[in-house]
Amino acid sequence: MQYSSIDAYLDAEKEKIGKGAIALIFVEDEVEIDSTLRHHVDLGFKQVVAIMPPAFKMAYDVSEDVIRVDFDHPTGGAMIAAVNQVNDALPGAWVYYCFNAEYLLYPFCESRKIGEMLAFHTEERRDAMLTYVVDLYADQFGQFPNAVSLENAMIDKTGYYALGRPDPDNHGHPKSRQLNFYGGLRWRFEEHIREARRKIDRISIFRAKEDLQLRDDFTFNDEEYNTYACEWHNNLTATVCSFRTAKALKTNAGSTYDIKHFKWHNSVPFEWHSRQLLDLGLMEPGQWF
Repeated sequence: MQYSSIDAYLDAEKEKIGKGAIALIFVEDEVEIDSTLRHHVDLGFKQVVAIMPPAFKMAYDVSEDVIRVDFDHPTGGAMIAAVNQVNDALPGAWVYYCFNAEYLLYPFCESRKIGEMLAFHTEERRDAMLTYVVDLYADQFGQFPNAVSLENAMIDKTGYYALGRPDPDNHGHPKSRQLNFYGGLRWRFEEHIREARRKIDRISIFRAKEDLQLRDDFTFNDEEYNTYACEWHNNLTATVCSFRTAKALKTNAGSTYDIKHFKWHNSVPFEWHSRQLLDLGLMEPGQWF
């Protein structure tokens, strides 16, 4: 199914979605479009929606399982506005958003579908989920000049840390149950990353509701949505495994010639399995077993 705009998509599909979970995939370029869409279809979303320029191609087998929405520049402020538009139209639905060459993994995702995970999260009275955007990168640039390779993906096994998130309305004291998380390529090559874009935390999964607004730092205007856990125990978190930063650093003129490789002594092969991310402390199962 293909629609000419987000308005057209919502007019036709919102009654079918109900309280289900949808994935919005914002396609910024032509890198790993099909693998990104297949991955999220396999997780069991009720709908996977590819929001992408009309000129970009999609494999035929993928197109049978994905809703395509034409969108000329699905990035920056336009992307934020699109998420908010979907939120306004689908109160009660669970919404996940990411970009192409990004892959959601959550605890036990190899055997449990996204609906099962969100049902448990809902029972814990949680309406949003913190995700860590963990950088993936190719093991060498000679064969992979854009730093993207699914078969040769690497991940940093250490170097992640968190700082308190200051509250400007409370004299700069840290906000309750909110942290700014850092690490990966954005930390190792921070001289090439704007300070506002160095965080790796993102509220990627949320339940839509009236007056909710996603902000350009991937947090929401409802502060409870931005917390990593409830007040009484730890909650589920997930990981968005992303080539986006590697791709940008290697293809942008301002950084490409300064970076000879991304591998360092703390690089390990990425196993494409939630167990590795749990062992590295890059997501939390909470009370879900």
